[in-house]
Amino acid sequence: MFPKFKLGMGQMLVEGGKYERNLQCAEAMIRKAHEADCQAVVLPECLDTGWTHPSAREFARTIPGETSDRLCGYARTYGMMVAAGLTELDNGRIYNSAILLDETGMILLKHRKINILEIEDIYNVGNMLSVAETRFGTIGVNICADSFKNSLVIGHVQARMGAHLIFSPSSWAVEANHDNTKQPYGRDWKETYTELCRLYEITIVGVSNVGWLTGGAWKGWKAIGCSLAVGPDGKVIAQGPYGSDAESLITVTLKAKPREVKGTEYSQYLKGKGYKGP
Repeated sequence: MFPKFKLGMGQMLVEGGKYERNLQCAEAMIRKAHEADCQAVVLPECLDTGWTHPSAREFARTIPGETSDRLCGYARTYGMMVAAGLTELDNGRIYNSAILLDETGMILLKHRKINILEIEDIYNVGNMLSVAETRFGTIGVNICADSFKNSLVIGHVQARMGAHLIFSPSSWAVEANHDNTKQPYGRDWKETYTELCRLYEITIVGVSNVGWLTGGAWKGWKAIGCSLAVGPDGKVIAQGPYGSDAESLITVTLKAKPREVKGTEYSQYLKGKGYKGP
């Protein structure tokens, strides 16, 4: 059996190109989660440079490297598991990556975003999938659009690899004039998260930044939070506030649900839940 644990959804402000400020904000959010008695925290996508911001060409670092080392230090200082999105440099290529750190600051896994959007021409396509066994359960990490309806195969693979929990650093953005009262944000994410959570009895946590996009193809759009957690029964268990200024820490208590299914057993298991796919 896995223990219950308190997780912080760190819906932080990310400002394009403001590398030092963003890392300071990341530390502040980790500290806030620690003060709220969280054992883990999930932070947004590309928190160092801002999603699609061209400054990634200047600030992207290797992993391990300067940026990830600082996050490892924060995890170690506050004794917390941390999942965070960073821009990564590898042999001249830039990746939209995310790392999972344990409370000692060790990198447990690294994920490179696979389902990159057409406008994400600054990034290369990811080339790896993995999960990490922890005391809270087996954890997978993916990034934002990796959980789109057209890419749920990524979550299926991670779940079949044993993930009880999937953490998804994200950057959910809308046009500047988006009216959330007329078009409430988040329906698509709720549908896809619910599908995977229901089928595999897992928990998915997606955490978005807030703030205005100041570079890249969507310059002038706004990141609006609405961070989301869906539990093993497919129901929403936590959701962050909406808005470009809605910086906040949302806390939720989680508990991984064990399952004994593995390998070829999944075919019959999923059919029993009404799944029509392979």
